[in-house]
Amino acid sequence: MADQHLMAAAQQILESQVASRPHAVLRSFFDEPTNTASHVIHDPVSMQGAVIDSVLDFDAASGRTSTKSADALIAYVRDTKISLEWLLETHAHADHLSAAPYIQQQCGGTLAIGREIITVQGVFGKIFNIGTEFARDGSEFGRLFVDGDRFSVGEIPALALHVPGHTPADMAYIIGDIVFTGDTLFMPDFGTARADFPGGDAHQLYHSIRRLLSLPESTRLLLCHDYKAPGRDEYIWETTVGAERAGNVHAHDGISEEAFCAMRNARDATLGMPKLILPSVQVNIRAGHLPPPEENGVRYLKLPMNVL
Repeated sequence: MADQHLMAAAQQILESQVASRPHAVLRSFFDEPTNTASHVIHDPVSMQGAVIDSVLDFDAASGRTSTKSADALIAYVRDTKISLEWLLETHAHADHLSAAPYIQQQCGGTLAIGREIITVQGVFGKIFNIGTEFARDGSEFGRLFVDGDRFSVGEIPALALHVPGHTPADMAYIIGDIVFTGDTLFMPDFGTARADFPGGDAHQLYHSIRRLLSLPESTRLLLCHDYKAPGRDEYIWETTVGAERAGNVHAHDGISEEAFCAMRNARDATLGMPKLILPSVQVNIRAGHLPPPEENGVRYLKLPMNVL
């Protein structure tokens, strides 16, 4: 019953945005090396905005970071005269480093993620044997959302939904008439996120997907990744609830929980680890901050052997 009330509130936000005021303005940026779509959304009346899932460029071979991707996003924010209110992370990504602290330094805003990041910090803090300088209590973030938290971007209503399964901490954000799904869903021709990371669970993922797909069929879904499914020549990161329900190759209407989990677990067993998972997770559980420098002034990332 509580979830029914929450999803009714989500539908109310989606419908009220359409009916009562100018639509939020959306601009997406696609980082091809990591197949990541970052999004900037703002209220055209107040000019308050949010960035969702930004990317810090990282060359694993040299250990060097750069800010080319983030600088393009920052240039758009400044040129459009957006005042950043939020830097939203859908989860602690395993495929790219977050640029949120860099963007925050340049443009301001509160850095936010789901409260279950504390669980992820606990798991990976042990894996990487991070010392006492890392509190593992989510305090690196400015706001920890729980399921059903309401917030706003300017005057545009927004809602945080907990959608675990890919990781324990995944969140989706409804902002006006758009849902930012993070890694939970991909384009219909590509399917769904893996569920075999520590704390992942295919059953939870199934229920999270069905929750999102209970929203009105016309609802716009903005994804975090695209990988160009076989036969498709362009990257696409926007779809709708109706398109996913009708055609998602893993999770269209009629797929049972048992069939989905059997498929997901079998498929995950064939997948290699994301190439940037080790640097990404170390940085992203710290809210995008690099590890502190050691006594020689150099920052180091760890490579745990025979653990993952």
